[in-house]
Amino acid sequence: MARVRCLSVLALLLAAALQLPGDAIASRGHKGPAPHNYREALTKSILFFEGQRSGKLPPSQRVDLVGGYHDAGDNVKFGFPMAFSMTMLAWSAGVEFGWIRRLMKGELQHAREAVRWGADYLLKATAHPDTVYVQVGDATKDHACWERPEDMDTPRTVIKVDASNPGSDVAAETAAALAAASLVFRKADPAYASRLLARAKRVFEFADKHRGTYSSRLSSYVCPYYCSYSGYQDELLWGAAWLHRATKSPMYLSYIQTNGQILGADESDNTFGWDNKHAGARVLISKSFLVQRLGAMHEYKGHADGFICSMVPGTPTDQTQFTRAGLLYKLSDSNMQYVTSSAFLLLTYAKYLAFAKQTVTCGGAVVTPQRLRSIARKQVDYLLGSNPMGMSYMVGYGNKYPKRIHHRAASLPSVAAHPGKIGCSQGFTALYSNAPNPNVHVGAVVGGPNEQDQFPDQRNDHEHSEPATYINAPLVGALACLAHSYGQL
Repeated sequence: MARVRCLSVLALLLAAALQLPGDAIASRGHKGPAPHNYREALTKSILFFEGQRSGKLPPSQRVDLVGGYHDAGDNVKFGFPMAFSMTMLAWSAGVEFGWIRRLMKGELQHAREAVRWGADYLLKATAHPDTVYVQVGDATKDHACWERPEDMDTPRTVIKVDASNPGSDVAAETAAALAAASLVFRKADPAYASRLLARAKRVFEFADKHRGTYSSRLSSYVCPYYCSYSGYQDELLWGAAWLHRATKSPMYLSYIQTNGQILGADESDNTFGWDNKHAGARVLISKSFLVQRLGAMHEYKGHADGFICSMVPGTPTDQTQFTRAGLLYKLSDSNMQYVTSSAFLLLTYAKYLAFAKQTVTCGGAVVTPQRLRSIARKQVDYLLGSNPMGMSYMVGYGNKYPKRIHHRAASLPSVAAHPGKIGCSQGFTALYSNAPNPNVHVGAVVGGPNEQDQFPDQRNDHEHSEPATYINAPLVGALACLAHSYGQL
């Protein structure tokens, strides 16, 4: 079945420059009803970020790290996954598929506000040269409590990387987030965009000059929560790719050409998430060849093809495990992050291929952009309820969704309902209760079902029941694309 193309602002501008009629670039509409209300899901996926915001701290706070996001269901601000979430939200909603601005109307503005909330925090976290504040809160002590953010009384320990304690991974990811965010605001707020981009350049220079993995010296603070398992090479390539996209500077193009092989651009790893950026970098850089015709980047088309082919079922190159019902399955812990990020990359690469009028050859099998879009849509449809359990894994979407998500604020009564303090250990009663959460965290996407397509909906099962910003961030773009393709925007 034919699928429409989901194009970015750049693609539309190129179409105008080439004087191509609109329907030569993209068409909209499908025969038959849409499998899901992607517009509704889009609205809710963006709303989720407002529920994850970290609020104002006391005036006596000595380090100004007010703002940002709690990554998941706890009360710690982890800089590594937060930066990745902002990179992906910017790419997802503002850079790649945010061109539907005239149709998204208020939704694009909400997405921009979500990006700005995170970007403002990252500016604070990088205010001092050669320093990035990468965590607020003692994760071990925070996880020993189950309490609302309003009642939080665990230590707000501040962790940083600097020249003596390098963290190229988290620093380069922060640079990527700032560069990607600058593209979101390039027209809406040029002064802010310039500030973001200038900071991105400075932070990337620090990441590259002082190389090292942040968890090697900070393991007692960041592990096992957000250790850098894949090293820092992928983030340096990823950061350089984003700076090239934001600046078009030959300097970053040269950096990618010179360092690409050393940084692992040709690795066959087909995992893309908060820790491993190799696949995302390949797809991002491939645009330079497919759309912008930069011949020097031709090898990245091959690298990106390898990643894409690993996810196409029925081809000789298929390396991806799927559940019996068809859900992409990488890991038991927060598997849905790989589902949403992979779906986004499939849609993005399909867009690049369609613009260049190219296909992918996977072990002799020709795979079209339409096929890639179909694979991505099936993943999103499964997430929204087209699965054996009839369960939507987005809270608040559909008639059946998780009612006991692993999230402190959702599982405990609100301050309005219970003004009195709920102490550290008091909250564990709620954690182990079988009662539904008193607060519905609309838009939250949980870790998802197990490899047998089963979901127990138990609050203390964090692997399957905990939502996270890095699950939602790439989903926003996928939903915008699908909503537009079915005429819902």
